[in-house]
Amino acid sequence: MTPEPFTPQAAFANPEHVARYADGPPRFVPGFADMHRMATLLLAERVPEDGRVLVVGAGGGLELRTFASAHPGWTFEGVDPSAEMLKLAEQTLGSLASRVRLHTGTVDAAPDGPFDAATCLLTMHFLSRDERRRTAAEIRRRLRPGAPFVSVHVSVPAAGDARSEWLSRYVAFAASSGAAIKDAQTARTTVEAHLTMLTPEDDEAVLREAGFKDVGLFYAGFTFRGWVAYA
Repeated sequence: MTPEPFTPQAAFANPEHVARYADGPPRFVPGFADMHRMATLLLAERVPEDGRVLVVGAGGGLELRTFASAHPGWTFEGVDPSAEMLKLAEQTLGSLASRVRLHTGTVDAAPDGPFDAATCLLTMHFLSRDERRRTAAEIRRRLRPGAPFVSVHVSVPAAGDARSEWLSRYVAFAASSGAAIKDAQTARTTVEAHLTMLTPEDDEAVLREAGFKDVGLFYAGFTFRGWVAYA
């Protein structure tokens, strides 16, 4: 029998892959822990002590654990299409899970809010441009006026030599962080085949089209970029 082709969606439904998930982001995303810390600080600029935060793409629970640990008064609603990844999030959160409600599905599964802030980390690159804009608009619809939204994902120059060079750096960083070179090369192949990679300029345009204002870059790590914008 021919094995099912590897896709990110299949991987996030595979319990064996999910069990190893937490090892991946720190190896492939430059400054992963500091990116989470910066996101926390950006949220805290406007989120009150008893704030309510929406986390889109909450599977795994890594950012939820960072946010909840730093701000014991915050509560969270997290959504993710993978039930397996949400199980992992519960395990990752441990006792912090009492302040988090998790929902299986896309942004449409999220409560209407209003929320004091929202994040979408390492998720938007799985969506087409149109779906990315729709998702961003649905997030904004659930936010209080002026609330911050933090988004981080793959964002590189248009196809060609420049894009290839950045993806080579993605591989080099993963290998230097301890990933097997074969695994790093496989990850690159998966990124090229299955992710929607917009340019940084287009990514900012998507946020503005979704109704966000004051879009600002706060993070850049080789193939990854991160923005904060306001409802």
